[in-house]
Amino acid sequence: MDIGISGLATEHGDIGILAQRVEELGFDSIWLPEHPVIPVEYQTKYAGSSDGMVPDSMAYQVNPFIALARASATTKTLKLGTGVCLVTEHNPLDLAKQISTLDAISGGRFLFGIGTGWFREESEIMGVDFDHRWTQAREHVLAMKELWTKDPAEFHGRYVDFPPVRCNPKPAQKPHPPVLLGGSAKNVFKRVVRWGDGWLPIRVTPEDVKGARAALSELAEAADRDPGSITITVHGQNPERDLIKRFEEAGADGVVVRVTAADEAGALSELERMASHLLG
Repeated sequence: MDIGISGLATEHGDIGILAQRVEELGFDSIWLPEHPVIPVEYQTKYAGSSDGMVPDSMAYQVNPFIALARASATTKTLKLGTGVCLVTEHNPLDLAKQISTLDAISGGRFLFGIGTGWFREESEIMGVDFDHRWTQAREHVLAMKELWTKDPAEFHGRYVDFPPVRCNPKPAQKPHPPVLLGGSAKNVFKRVVRWGDGWLPIRVTPEDVKGARAALSELAEAADRDPGSITITVHGQNPERDLIKRFEEAGADGVVVRVTAADEAGALSELERMASHLLG
């Protein structure tokens, strides 16, 4: 069972130092979230707070690709994940270049966790067709796959349309870094099987994962795809040994546990305790 770390943020200090310690302690990966901008005025309610207000901390999230590049320079084997990248809030040609560069310079360690977000006002500021955001996300990912695997590459769709272009370097991972779809929308498993490599859920139980594994296997077999090629990585969990064991028994390939400390010293101390409890 792979165990990764999430929850490391700007106030925790140098992500390079933190990532180095995460690797030394024996964790598999680190995962960084993304909110490019936070609107000052909005009507959307945030489900994670009792008053529906978006936490101020979201406005201080780092650019995950720059931070993960820093982390790659201080580590050798640690996997580097986005949990999640709001894929529709990017130009796919530019994002493809960032990802292929990061994967190349890290020696093939990038994990592309994606989502389409819940924050309508943010999405629309960034140019997203919010009501059809998963359709848009699919086009963005398919276009990036063309850029990662072909030279020259071209794509012609509703949201993404470009003539033959060259985009290099190519990713170190072949054919490309794994694309892990977040969320629990009705069609998420169909999307994973059709154009993803894994599921990256949050706020799920081992029972949810057991059902998901069965559903994904059934859909994969119907699509003539190896069910074993599809991963499940459970994101944002508490660092509880028994819970992680239950996720493993349910069919999860990995679990990402949260750091909750408010500063660098606290984060380092918390990482030590989690490693002793979970990896010892």
